[in-house]
Amino acid sequence: MPHHRIGAHTLIFPNRPRILASASVVGPKEGRGPWGESFDLVINDPLFGQKSYEQAEKAMYREACERCMKKASVARDEVQALLGGDLMNQIMASSLAARALEIPFLGLYGACSTMAEALLLGSILIDGGYASPVLCAAGSHYCTAERQYRFPLEYGNQRSMAAQWTVTGAGACLVGEAGPCLARVSYATIGQAVDMEISDVSNMGAAMAGAAADTLKRHFLDTGSTPKSYDRIVTGDLGQVGTDILMALMADSGYPLSRENHMDCGLSMYDQKEDVHAGGSGCGCSASLLSACILPRLHSGDWKRVLFMATGALLSPTTSQQGESIPGIAHALTLERGE
Repeated sequence: MPHHRIGAHTLIFPNRPRILASASVVGPKEGRGPWGESFDLVINDPLFGQKSYEQAEKAMYREACERCMKKASVARDEVQALLGGDLMNQIMASSLAARALEIPFLGLYGACSTMAEALLLGSILIDGGYASPVLCAAGSHYCTAERQYRFPLEYGNQRSMAAQWTVTGAGACLVGEAGPCLARVSYATIGQAVDMEISDVSNMGAAMAGAAADTLKRHFLDTGSTPKSYDRIVTGDLGQVGTDILMALMADSGYPLSRENHMDCGLSMYDQKEDVHAGGSGCGCSASLLSACILPRLHSGDWKRVLFMATGALLSPTTSQQGESIPGIAHALTLERGE
């Protein structure tokens, strides 16, 4: 067994890569939520001064990356790789932002799990001595996601109660081998696609819950940890439907989760007064809250150890129209207070 692996699915990082800085940019609806004052920038206009929502998503992504580098006092030409993605066709928000940033780019697609995937791969680059520092980022936009996956907003279609609201936002983290430290990455569990046989594009939580439970169980088995080993177990965007299913699945698995130490970004993003039905979703959901909520609490010492697990629904309009079911994916990282 390679010495950087434990168990069947989990990587161990002996050098414990450092998250040096982070930044978040969100839209007006997200800014009215419980974490509104914690985001680096809340934009008042969903178009962000651009001519289209797609251009706005690109601008938010770039803004999060630039603010992150500025916080770390790192110039663009010092960053050795940008890893990240979004929900647009061919991850074009990330690709166009990478064009403007002029940083070596590895485009990723893990649906809403993309931020965890980026941090996982970025930590491999750092721990293996292949690059440092690297920028990890993810973003999404409600208006672009609705147009791509469901219906253009102009249709005014009715949303089901199981539907989630795609977060308009972006988050970025700079990861390196040395320097100021918000948190350190010690383990990463690579998820596998799990199909709950859900084909309803408005029920992402149910589609992702099985993958979340599978990755959690594999992580606990590989590392010998339990839910009580963490101050918080953070899921990306299961929303209310997915969270309820996850709780039931984990109780059956022998690793029951408690509501006290579990946090779902999709349930935490919005004020209850906002009409988001089952909660939030999107690449920008966990990415922005990682920066605004999770890392600050690790840095302050309020939390010592967090399991951060972003979840994604792997679908496209084409496969959905052909009746294909929606596999879920989840990747988990152990984040510990920096030293």
